[in-house]
Amino acid sequence: HAKEMFHTAGGKLWLQEILTGFLIHTPTFFKVSVTNRCISVFLPLCAAGMNAAVRATVRVGIYTGAKVYFVHEGYQGLVDGGDNIKPATWESVSMMLQLGGTVIGSARCMDFKEKWGRLKAACNLVKLGITNLCVIGGDGSLTGANQFRTEWSELLADLIKQGKITAEEAKRSSHLNIVGMVGSIDNDFCGTDMTIGTDSALHRIIEVVDAITTTAQSHQRTFILEVMGRHCGYLALVTALACGADWVFIPEMPPEENWEEHLCKRLIAQRERGSRLNVIIMAEGAQDRKQKPITCDQVKNLVSKKLGFDTRSTILGHVQRGGTPSAFDRILGSRMGVEAVMALLEATPETPACVVSLSGNMAIRLPLMECVQVTKDVTVAMAEGRFEDAVNLRGKSFQNNWNTYKMFFFLLSWSDIWATCNINIAIVNVGAPCAGMNAAVRSAVRAGLIQGHQMLAIHDGFDGLANGQIEPITWAQVGGWTGKGGSNLGTKRNLPGKNIEQISLNIAKFNIHSLIIIGGFEAYLGGLELVTAREKYEELCIPMVVIPATVSNNVPGSDFSIGADTALNTITTTCDRIKQSAAGTKRRVFIIETMGGYCGYLATMAGLSSGADAAYIYEEPFHIHDLELNVMHLIEKMKTSVKRGLILRNSNANDNYTTQFLYNLYSEEGKGTFDCRMNILGHMQQGGTPTPFDRNFGTKMGAKSVMWLTDKLKECYRHGRIFANTPDSACVLGMKKRSLIFQPLASLKDDTDFEHRIPKTEWWLKLRPILKILARYEAVEIDTSEVAAMEHIIKKTGEIKGGKI
Repeated sequence: HAKEMFHTAGGKLWLQEILTGFLIHTPTFFKVSVTNRCISVFLPLCAAGMNAAVRATVRVGIYTGAKVYFVHEGYQGLVDGGDNIKPATWESVSMMLQLGGTVIGSARCMDFKEKWGRLKAACNLVKLGITNLCVIGGDGSLTGANQFRTEWSELLADLIKQGKITAEEAKRSSHLNIVGMVGSIDNDFCGTDMTIGTDSALHRIIEVVDAITTTAQSHQRTFILEVMGRHCGYLALVTALACGADWVFIPEMPPEENWEEHLCKRLIAQRERGSRLNVIIMAEGAQDRKQKPITCDQVKNLVSKKLGFDTRSTILGHVQRGGTPSAFDRILGSRMGVEAVMALLEATPETPACVVSLSGNMAIRLPLMECVQVTKDVTVAMAEGRFEDAVNLRGKSFQNNWNTYKMFFFLLSWSDIWATCNINIAIVNVGAPCAGMNAAVRSAVRAGLIQGHQMLAIHDGFDGLANGQIEPITWAQVGGWTGKGGSNLGTKRNLPGKNIEQISLNIAKFNIHSLIIIGGFEAYLGGLELVTAREKYEELCIPMVVIPATVSNNVPGSDFSIGADTALNTITTTCDRIKQSAAGTKRRVFIIETMGGYCGYLATMAGLSSGADAAYIYEEPFHIHDLELNVMHLIEKMKTSVKRGLILRNSNANDNYTTQFLYNLYSEEGKGTFDCRMNILGHMQQGGTPTPFDRNFGTKMGAKSVMWLTDKLKECYRHGRIFANTPDSACVLGMKKRSLIFQPLASLKDDTDFEHRIPKTEWWLKLRPILKILARYEAVEIDTSEVAAMEHIIKKTGEIKGGKI
């Protein structure tokens, strides 16, 4: 019957793959009754991004014909009933996306832990015909929901016995389905890479770190920052990678014995290299190997007394929970909400309670209690001193972050002397600048130095390579680059083709053994030209790797590019302000043009994160009839209490239907109903400081590229020289679904639309129907032919294993 409810209109919505991607966690609950078409929503805890999940659940539920309810004040509202459980409408979730916290309230509830409290909650649900529950919370909240489901039949029997419900009511509500969404800024739930609220918390932390770094550098101070994470060090670990901290304390991997001496040596070594500041990041639950807490004051006293450094400590506290949700959290919360409704629509009385999770770029479903058990196993592992197991149980995302951190901070001998192997690796930035490029360069430089290579910086793109603008770059030179936007090396769009001979001569002159190309579509094209020229120029037979870095996110071979997240957040923030303006003036529609060339990634994702009414892109052709429908949609919208509109257009969406044309059309057709304003955001989308995601992504990409080149150089070393001419010696490093993988440049040609500079296959196009549904367009059909399989999380390793139930 899920298909009956979904196939209510024409069109195609590939919902399952729409849901496949970003997911995050925040303590909240939704209830969806498929049988009786009722949906109820409540939040026991609070984190940024929860409102996006609430909005998506409500609107998709209504779209499928369900009746939706809000449950105010979390579990307490579920127990108390009455006015705490109210019908939700389409308009009641408007203007929610940009709000932090939760608009329907959240509270911890002791009553629900008692059976009498659960009896009252069950009675309230039965009376309203609600038999499906969608929960956003941590492991405690989800465990409580599962217990509620397990004893549902017993609760119904007790209610009949007490005369509070009839046998007929009990029969109509004979079973309770549960789907969980993980909610916690700590990202402490095993089975998902990210939870709702985590990315927003990282934004708050990095804002503070950047501000503190400037004053610390001015006064040559050491700063110690404590971030949240009583039992999980994710926030501390990612913050340390994103800001290039000198040391990090996390509960999963306490420092070795005599850590005090090692810490002091490291701080001194950094100062000797010319650094004017030191940054130490601490998780709230930091401990030593004997499980004795390590506090900010303890570290501060150590540094100030033993080293004499001017030291300050800052405990960020609950500032990390608040603020405007990031674009990442909004999109993932929205996708999670849609997936949760899908899971409930497909559920049967035999379906186990599941949790919607994120693995790489894939949305997956996992058995709820398996995830809860593995989460508890982490705590047990730490208590028993099995710290490596604790890291592994956290999952692959945590492991990758920890391994990257170890590469920079544990494998390094903190003297200024490295064993060298006479290998030169050059780094060049190509194409338009974007935030996160410098993070990738810094990471590659330092990873290369750790491996014993000499790192060379090429200034001003391929032109600089042709003109000999090449020089060694040192550890100290890239200090502080992680948080800087743009390209410190300089970058140009010119391709190597016309200067290929001079480039080959300079590769030989500067003895370059491998090349890292960081940039957008020009970097990809430039790499292809260099590979093609290998037949004529033997000097180009060296290993090469392209790291996608562009706001357009249009490089074949990768689902994401460095810089796209920063640009997306810039657009989202601007749209928030514009919507606020429109809400104040009433009856106003804004037409906004985004960057991206022919790639509609930014317009589509910004449409999801800002709640746009439409997003015009090249990949999805639109005609005058579509424009007419959009205008009529806005005219009808102005009759509701939501008297504003937001239209996004990708810069090259259509040669004839330009942004100015759309503005003129909407202005003319909306006369007497609404007026229009036009904004072209321009190059502001390329600037700004990198987001935590882009800093972390760039750091991992840079390090991984150097490790791959190191292995490839060993393979290609023949007769005393480097010779690489096989297709797999020149690759694009990209994220594909769940993994970072290397793909030969030549193999990607068939999947490339060279005329329009985009990949032929773009995963995010399957998200577009969500945008239309959430904007209340009727002619959108949800196709349930492809469903997410239930997977299992293996308790011993924490690895995700495939396997349908």
